[in-house]
Amino acid sequence: MARTGFVSDPQYLEHDMGCGHPESPDRLRAITRQLESTGVMDRLVRIQPRPAEDRWITEIHSQSYVAGLKHRSPSSGRVQLDPDTSISPGSLQAAYLAAGGALAACDAVLDNQIEHAFCAVRPPGHHAEHNRAMGFCLFNNVAVAARYLQKRHGIGRVLIVDWDVHHGNGTQQSFYEDDSILFFSTHQYPHYPGTGRATESGAGPGAGYTINVPLSGGEGDEEYEAVFREVLVPAADRFEPEFVIISAGFDAHRDDPLASMGLTERGYASLTGIVAEIAAKHARKRILSCLEGGYHLPALAASVEAHLLALLAA
Repeated sequence: MARTGFVSDPQYLEHDMGCGHPESPDRLRAITRQLESTGVMDRLVRIQPRPAEDRWITEIHSQSYVAGLKHRSPSSGRVQLDPDTSISPGSLQAAYLAAGGALAACDAVLDNQIEHAFCAVRPPGHHAEHNRAMGFCLFNNVAVAARYLQKRHGIGRVLIVDWDVHHGNGTQQSFYEDDSILFFSTHQYPHYPGTGRATESGAGPGAGYTINVPLSGGEGDEEYEAVFREVLVPAADRFEPEFVIISAGFDAHRDDPLASMGLTERGYASLTGIVAEIAAKHARKRILSCLEGGYHLPALAASVEAHLLALLAA
């Protein structure tokens, strides 16, 4: 059985964008209840997050952006950052712990405590750009982790697989001219945030190292699995990643209210298996998976369980 880590912390529940907001603390509560009720939680290695240091946050985000978040962080109420994203008194600490949870998981993998990890963190991250919060995201957790792997641990090539239903514009922006990061994204198109055309494929030294696969509404398990087998696997074989990161959004599920794709729990398990095969072949099984979207609570919880069971079986 594989050793799979699990990152969580009560502070993640303190980020609160208000009643009725889809990115709510109830998402993590639903995941925890599911994993505890089925016994999966008992099979995971708990990893304690730490707040990420600014030196790692500012590898991806500007110092002025980080300072601005600190300045605007409220002592009460909420401050609106964009039409979809606000911060409450507990949000900034949660964001530092979300990024730091990913870093702690990277350390645990590279210290051989575990082979892979799932980070049940919030706020999510893949829409956060260099100088801009957007799409429910404050810090780009996976982008910060990728650069941390390279600069702290000496990892050369990192593959980021983003299967969230929304395109990871922030992650793409971070590495668009970088040939040491292969960014692969499947997403509903056209859909928020409007980026992710197939022609967006990198620039300069990074030309060809961004792979966008825009999908039409309604496509499900078979279509996703074919894309992963026919596009991702050959690209990964050429790239030979030393570490694999998943932006694990579960909002392409057929029941999710914010999109109209057709994935099921079985599909997420299958995609996880394909990524695990890549990691086993090239990266010593090393996978960091970070929660992004997923807004139908029963579907989210069941999909995370399927994802973790596939990691445990890898």
